[in-house]
Amino acid sequence: MKLQRSGYLAGIALTATLALAACGSDNTAEPSGSDNSAAPGSCSSGSLTAQGSTAQKNAMDEWIKAYQAQCSGAKIDYQGTGSGAGIQAFIAGTADFAGSDSALKDDEQKQADAKCATGTALNLPMVIGPIAVVYNLDGVDNLQLDASTLAKIFAGKITKWDDAAIAALNSGVKLPSTAIQAVHRSDESGTTDNFTKYLSKTAEADWTFGNAKAWKAPGGTGAAKSDGVASQVKSTAGTISYVELSFAENSDLKKAKIKNGAGEFTELTGESAGKTIEGAKITGTGNDLKLSIDYATSTAGAYPIVLVTYEIACEKGSAKAADIKAFLNYTSSTAGQTALSELGYAPLPASIQSKVATSVAAIS
Repeated sequence: MKLQRSGYLAGIALTATLALAACGSDNTAEPSGSDNSAAPGSCSSGSLTAQGSTAQKNAMDEWIKAYQAQCSGAKIDYQGTGSGAGIQAFIAGTADFAGSDSALKDDEQKQADAKCATGTALNLPMVIGPIAVVYNLDGVDNLQLDASTLAKIFAGKITKWDDAAIAALNSGVKLPSTAIQAVHRSDESGTTDNFTKYLSKTAEADWTFGNAKAWKAPGGTGAAKSDGVASQVKSTAGTISYVELSFAENSDLKKAKIKNGAGEFTELTGESAGKTIEGAKITGTGNDLKLSIDYATSTAGAYPIVLVTYEIACEKGSAKAADIKAFLNYTSSTAGQTALSELGYAPLPASIQSKVATSVAAIS
């Protein structure tokens, strides 16, 4: 179903009013609780420049709108340039914080730490962006796929829609004999990194290209950024691709059900994606909250292809620390997270949300 923006803007405004009612003289940020209380953070009137993940762009747009409406003088500019570009901008000092669909890799972490004057760069999970497998195929409305078949499609080993492997997963469905056009991101993308990580973890025998922000498999058609992928699938019959859920819904694209580790073909919803994230392990130390996701989860009702988009920010030493802390305090609050379910995202599970709020509170 296509998102109905007019229906939730009023709710966002009310949420923001409650969440930011404490803006003013109290400059002490506290972690938000797991109830529905307003975010306790205070406003900041400074300006921030940020860029990165396109998967979290829709969330950022609404958060910024709500925050700026309540915090007089606050100005935040977030550009969806892609995760790779965002991280490089943060390292170069041209972005106050970055959005990334993957936690910093070891070499990136060292460079980002060096950018922070007196502390480390934190990986703060902020948005759960389920990855939809989207397709454009007339007459087929409930496509079912598993990891092995997906891997073969994107590796160019399955080239026709009526291939026996696809037919075996879709009993009774009339599949056309048309060619499959697999679409991937042409720019470096955390969505690509997470999608290929899913394939490499769950279909190792069929996917031999590992995982990376840049697409490694031969063939296929490239499209720039999340909106470019969605547009390509929307306009071209026979296509299949991967894109973050909010972009799939905004473009009214068909979404395949994916087989999870429990043997279920699961529909993508915020709830089913959240079940996978609940089982994620924190691999970072201290206030760094890098997560390891179990893509082969056997949790009943879990949708396995998910990404967590992070905010990359200095724990200490940034000249904009107060401004970053105030804004991220709102995004990590109960109120800020509740707003995400109306945008095609899944709110952070309460156990992870409380840890993020604590880490944000440590920024100075």
